[in-house]
Amino acid sequence: MANLDGSDEPTVLISACEASADTYGAELIQAMARRAPKVRFAGLAGPMMREAGCEPIADLAGRSAMLLGAVANVGVAVRVLWRLDRLLAAGRFAAAVLIDSPTLNLPLARRCRRRGVPVMYYVAPQTWAWGQFRVGKIRRRVDRLACILPFEPAYFAGHGIEATYVGHPLFDQLASQTVDDQQVAGLRGSGQPVVALLPGSRRHIVGEVLPGQLDAARIVARRFPSARFLISVASKAAGEVIEPALAASGLAATLCYDHRAEMIRAADLALVASGTATLEVAYRGTPMIVMYNASRWGYQLIGRWLIHTRHLALINVLAGREVVPEFMPYYRSAEPIGQAAVEMLLHPDRLRRMRDELRQVIAPLASPGASEGAAEILLDMLPR
Repeated sequence: MANLDGSDEPTVLISACEASADTYGAELIQAMARRAPKVRFAGLAGPMMREAGCEPIADLAGRSAMLLGAVANVGVAVRVLWRLDRLLAAGRFAAAVLIDSPTLNLPLARRCRRRGVPVMYYVAPQTWAWGQFRVGKIRRRVDRLACILPFEPAYFAGHGIEATYVGHPLFDQLASQTVDDQQVAGLRGSGQPVVALLPGSRRHIVGEVLPGQLDAARIVARRFPSARFLISVASKAAGEVIEPALAASGLAATLCYDHRAEMIRAADLALVASGTATLEVAYRGTPMIVMYNASRWGYQLIGRWLIHTRHLALINVLAGREVVPEFMPYYRSAEPIGQAAVEMLLHPDRLRRMRDELRQVIAPLASPGASEGAAEILLDMLPR
């Protein structure tokens, strides 16, 4: 199996189309380097994967996560798939690792299967929650699934798909972080209570979630005039939305461009955009309200026919019950969210119980090792 540069060292095609996948891919590449240093990687690589040694064929990580949802990006995706298909046909790859992003990666998996390249899918599509029509595609196109949630292997096994739980790669990152208690104290200041807003890192997510978070925060501020508000600015793109929105809102808040762990730890309560961030907040033991405000009409026309899980917030899905309040997939007013926040802050015992419940839910997951587990699966797929 020739490398892209003509050498005989095995090359793995790896595809990451968003920032989180770029991070997970980089950690997998590093784990493989410790086990099989001669294996090389090439593919759709963001800055983290390139730094880890991946040869870039294209970089889609900086584009919208809903890559094919934007007309302007369809042409880019088609050209990328066409280029990768030519390399697959030329026998350049010994295996493929596709990370999340099923809109692009499932079509890529089909091309890999057609060219005889075994596929490992890392971060399984969440068909247990929505889009179950993709299960058949996964079964036909994917050789091994590396799952990041503990209940997923049994679900996929029920559909005839070989799946292995490796752990959530987020905890590989969180386990390596230290929290500066002095910084936590500085962020708390003299404000009581402290409320953190985590509106996400992607521009379109921030645009959908932040207005409701700011409205809810203003309700809290009316009830608690001494409250302190902290807003996570997780990316440059997020900051371009957050800064003008905050200025227009009239809310007095501190923007946190770094010290994210300390900000979460400092908060008595967090308003969190639905997604992986809820696991991070739970890991820090901070009570939260999860929210997302998609199109009401889009949900009524399409979403309600695709979503088939009782809970939408990931922490509630893992618990199998409502541990934290969730306002999803849309809401008409932030008033109930703000009132829920006020009620929680007025009852410290409720906050303490939620902290305990969050720790119980997260404890079975909160261990590093996902990257090593994924590397083991990949190594098993490569020719000896």
